[in-house]
Amino acid sequence: MSTIRLTMAQALVRYLAAQRTECEGRPVALFGGVWAIFGHGNVAGIGEALGAHQAELPTYRAHNEQAMALAAIAYAKAMHRRRMMACTTSIGPGATNMITAAAVAHVDRLPVLLLPGDVFASRRPDPVLQQVESFGDGTVSANDCFRPVSRYFDRITRPEQLLTALPRALSVLTDPAECGPVTLALCQDVQAEAFDYPEHFFADRVWHVRRQRPDEVELAAAARVLRDAKAPLIIAGGGVHYSEATEALDRIATTHGIPVAETQAGKSALRHDHAFNLGAIGVTGTSAANAAAQSADVILAVGTRLQDFTTGSWALFRHPERRMIGLNVQVFDATKHHMMPLIADARVGLAELGAALATWRAPDAWRAVFSENVTGWRVAAAAVTAPTNTALPSDAQVIGAVQRAIPDDAVVVCAAGGLPGELHKLWSARQVGTYHLEYGYSCMGYEIAGGLGVKMARPEREVIVLVGDGSYLMLNSEIATSVMLGLKLTMVVLDNGGFGCIDRLQRATGGQAFNNLLADCGAPPAVDFRAHAASLGAMAEQVDGVAELEAAIRRALQADRTSVVVIRTDPHISTAAGGHWWEVGVPEVSGRSQVNAARADYETQRMAQRLGD
Repeated sequence: MSTIRLTMAQALVRYLAAQRTECEGRPVALFGGVWAIFGHGNVAGIGEALGAHQAELPTYRAHNEQAMALAAIAYAKAMHRRRMMACTTSIGPGATNMITAAAVAHVDRLPVLLLPGDVFASRRPDPVLQQVESFGDGTVSANDCFRPVSRYFDRITRPEQLLTALPRALSVLTDPAECGPVTLALCQDVQAEAFDYPEHFFADRVWHVRRQRPDEVELAAAARVLRDAKAPLIIAGGGVHYSEATEALDRIATTHGIPVAETQAGKSALRHDHAFNLGAIGVTGTSAANAAAQSADVILAVGTRLQDFTTGSWALFRHPERRMIGLNVQVFDATKHHMMPLIADARVGLAELGAALATWRAPDAWRAVFSENVTGWRVAAAAVTAPTNTALPSDAQVIGAVQRAIPDDAVVVCAAGGLPGELHKLWSARQVGTYHLEYGYSCMGYEIAGGLGVKMARPEREVIVLVGDGSYLMLNSEIATSVMLGLKLTMVVLDNGGFGCIDRLQRATGGQAFNNLLADCGAPPAVDFRAHAASLGAMAEQVDGVAELEAAIRRALQADRTSVVVIRTDPHISTAAGGHWWEVGVPEVSGRSQVNAARADYETQRMAQRLGD
């Protein structure tokens, strides 16, 4: 057997560079590159190895470890999990900065390879700089914090361990059901140790998309239930995009007359004006989709984990005899709340289910009802997004201005605060796959980093980042990275003076307004977001009103680098139309009459929940 002597880090990098995947019928590199912030735990080992492989595995420098991991996750999401990225950090705070991002990837079922530096396996210099010592367990390091938010975790304490660890890691990263973050903690002394690796270990490998076909019994049962339906509904989740099943979804909806409601991750699975698209569902849903959900007797949930925002905290589905079918590659998600499982790849599952339905079509009366509701919703949405001369526009009016100013194929990116709810309801996806929201973990700070990852995946598209002032202040460093790498973003910063979304929730649950809006926290700082963005290298301007905003966005689209447009907005206004109750624990006992009233409403709303059936 031929061998090649390499350090552990050199072998790891060489192995990653040899991995391929299929995209549009041709093999391409599985890893789009490696994000790296070097320190004493990785610069001498994996840093040296990456430097020798820039051509086939490029390295990108970021400004914040959490942000670079979020960019890698957004890249994988935009690539429908066909391609991914790796991230390496030093031992200590560099490593633990990535834990939040790992949780995002875990919740959203997205692949990212995390390669934090770790302690010395030899323990000779212990404790090293930044080492976390456990008084009762000598095997623990800070990287053990990754265990609950990793699909696969390993600590490399010997160079030959890569021979088993790397294939295991790649099998998880590329598996449709198990897909999620993988952490390989790299002991810093072992990174530099050499081993005689078999040459065949580094042979090119092409990873194919596994498309699981449905079980015949489950397929027949699902088709039988749907054929008996008088008011069926499809819920399209993120798995529709990951499986590249949007055409199959279009076909089954159109052929069989089944309306479609979209989750945050599933939005833009169909064009907004598709005849069977009801729009967003759930807490941030449209009135049309939620009315259908309340009346539906059969619900086909495709590629969704059915989080509470989708189900209205399980109070949305109110038909007394409703049945639910879970079409998902992951058994865990397909069997929630006693759903009938249909374990399959979304694209294959929808195609075979459509064939099993043959000529069956939902009753015309059902289409008449939901079509009328869609028409009513579009009138309501147009009213709240229309331009006005208001000094402080609402988020909805800003969304309308952005929508009017950008091309149809632009990708909108957002994550946390009040904007995701307004976007879910109101954004009109004029092309499939143009809506990119991280709302599984609702991670503040994802927006700018996520936009960077989307631009890396889709460089031919305009990428529009909508971000509130709270998220901007939390994580803005990758504006500088976008300028440095020549990855142009168009950003709109909505300055509502703090955490407006949570302020509204605080008031809605009867609480006293404090600690959310900056004005309620003492003397508010006079933050100049325009000047700050400019200091990071972006083109930047402050505007007043939606007319100026539209003009500024059009200028930004013509710019040669990242542009930031700042607009002040009203923190108290949100779209009243649409939506649904969301369970938030209201205190059972309080000295505030407002809290007691909110608790009484809470008890009433909980009676609509249907759990365990």
